[in-house]
Amino acid sequence: MAEGAKLVAVNVGNSAMTFARFEGDEPQPLRRFLHADLPAAVDAIVSASAEKQCDGVVVASVHGKMRDALLDALIPKLDAELYRVGDDLHIPINHTLSDAAIARTGQDRLLNALAAHRVCGAAAMIIDAGTAITVDFVDGEGTFHGGAIAPGARMSLRAMHEHAPALPAIELHAPDQAHFGADTEQAMLQGMYYGAQGLVHRLLERYAEAAGFYPPVIATGGDAALLFDSDPIVERIVPDLTLRGIAYACRAALADDVSA
Repeated sequence: MAEGAKLVAVNVGNSAMTFARFEGDEPQPLRRFLHADLPAAVDAIVSASAEKQCDGVVVASVHGKMRDALLDALIPKLDAELYRVGDDLHIPINHTLSDAAIARTGQDRLLNALAAHRVCGAAAMIIDAGTAITVDFVDGEGTFHGGAIAPGARMSLRAMHEHAPALPAIELHAPDQAHFGADTEQAMLQGMYYGAQGLVHRLLERYAEAAGFYPPVIATGGDAALLFDSDPIVERIVPDLTLRGIAYACRAALADDVSA
């Protein structure tokens, strides 16, 4: 497959599906659908794949049940070739993990590391702020070293309400600018917001200590802008980072097949 091949990259996350069309390294606008909007997501993916003779649709997932539901609905309507990350193609990234650990590592984390190394051209630290918050490290050679997984912002708020019923169920948004939470809702939002930032900052410090220098920090995920847009430690927010990784992985795998 040529470097400029036309692809539709699809990522099935824990709470939503995102996709974008690639005609080169730069994706067309990212689109996002909640799992409950599966029929609309299928129609949108089919429509994107039908434009300008798409060379393939590539699906990665951390949610096996939802991926299967998407494929069951998508395949009968799809004219383009379909590739499944993990089944039809692997993620071309070296790592320092054991075989057992890498087998359990989410595809999104590996794809993010692959894309971050391509975006930065060097070592990088990657924050993915979604259902969970992951913080990972890829070195200058493009080798994935692993990282950390913590509850995401929405999960944290929901867990507080579910395990302490006196705490209200609240929607995720940034806290006000007061130094202290003046009521229960603001106290919960401050704990979530600044707690997430503090957790991430400490992990980044540890990774920099291990690396011997402070690599660039890239953030992605549905809550990245809310949590880290004004954070000076984050150099770039790349909402489509996982999709970029999917496109890189597909082109690398299929190029190897052609040259074999």
